[in-house]
Amino acid sequence: MTTQTLKINTDILNNKDANKRFLNGLFYTAGFLAICYVFILTNMVWNIVARKSLENQSRDLNTEVSTLELQYLSLSNKIDINLAYSLGFKETKKEFANRKTLGSVAIAKNEF
Repeated sequence: MTTQTLKINTDILNNKDANKRFLNGLFYTAGFLAICYVFILTNMVWNIVARKSLENQSRDLNTEVSTLELQYLSLSNKIDINLAYSLGFKETKKEFANRKTLGSVAIAKNEF
């Protein structure tokens, strides 16, 4: 064998540069994936905290709505005819619009 062939064979067997690049690529990929994992985990924690806060606000609003509903019901029960008269309302006469019939239509049975 010639020296050129021996040099190529030893370069293939001792290709430290390719191994080094592969290992660096592997470390960079693992680092990138670790950063993505931490980012996603942080987002999940913030979303959980935000959801708990929103649940508390929702509970407070539901309590306020219930209180307002009770106030509305208590005020609506106080309204009666005497209050209406004291505020100046009057009872109206019931008048309905009537119109004369124009006629009737007679339908003969079994005209077929």
